Amino acid sequence: MRVSRGFLGELLGTFVLVLFGCGAVAISVLFGSLQGLMQVALVWGIGVGLAIYLTRHLSCAHLNPAVSLAMVLGRRMSPRKLPSYLCGQFFGALLAGLVIYLLFSPSIVAFETAYGIVRGSSESTQLAMIFGEYYPNPGSTAVVSLPLAMCAEALGTFLLVLMIFALTEGCNIGRPDSALAPVFIGLTVTLVICLIAPLTQAGLNPARDLGPRIIAWLAGWGDAAFPDRCGGFFWVYMLAPVIGGQLAALFFVHLLEPAMSQVPTRICGSSHKQ
Repeated sequence: MRVSRGFLGELLGTFVLVLFGCGAVAISVLFGSLQGLMQVALVWGIGVGLAIYLTRHLSCAHLNPAVSLAMVLGRRMSPRKLPSYLCGQFFGALLAGLVIYLLFSPSIVAFETAYGIVRGSSESTQLAMIFGEYYPNPGSTAVVSLPLAMCAEALGTFLLVLMIFALTEGCNIGRPDSALAPVFIGLTVTLVICLIAPLTQAGLNPARDLGPRIIAWLAGWGDAAFPDRCGGFFWVYMLAPVIGGQLAALFFVHLLEPAMSQVPTRICGSSHKQ
């Protein structure tokens, strides 16, 4: 059976991204090995950068349905490629969630035993957060409503997708070399996580959330695998990132790109000709 390059690249890249990212959350929750939000966010950013370097020759290394949909809206990718990209992303995230569970399952059971946590109860969200996101972040004292959580996720994804467009489009003469773009995209993820993770854990990626969350649901967390009873999982972690990505594509294509494409006479105080 022949597997498309796009599907393979998105599956492998999303797997690596989620494996390192959720793995960082797991060792932070279970062992306290990573101290503070910045360390976890940095691991996520490095994981994103490495996943892009690994797979961008196979696919465009979107690794995120919100990014793929934004690229289609911005006419950077053919809609015909979208199904294989989305399938690869969701299956990659699902596989990574399964590996995380198998790797840390004995430690999770030991943690539950030590602290008297019943899997599936409301208290068990402090372990379920290894897989899927919650609002407010179980480790935070923030007060977060459903609308605020949606706004946070949409804003975070908007910033991420906007930077992806800016770092990969030729009209932006101020962008770094294309070989460094994955580094700066990873740093963008790190900064966005630092900004909104105290509110929503910073999902930013429907595949990254849904795949591991399904594993948590199957592994016994049940209803506790989902953040609330009013569809918050879908609105906050599936729909809001897509909306944020679409708004970023529209903003870049219709406002920022035309401005960047104008031939400047002077930049930063020195003359410049294109």
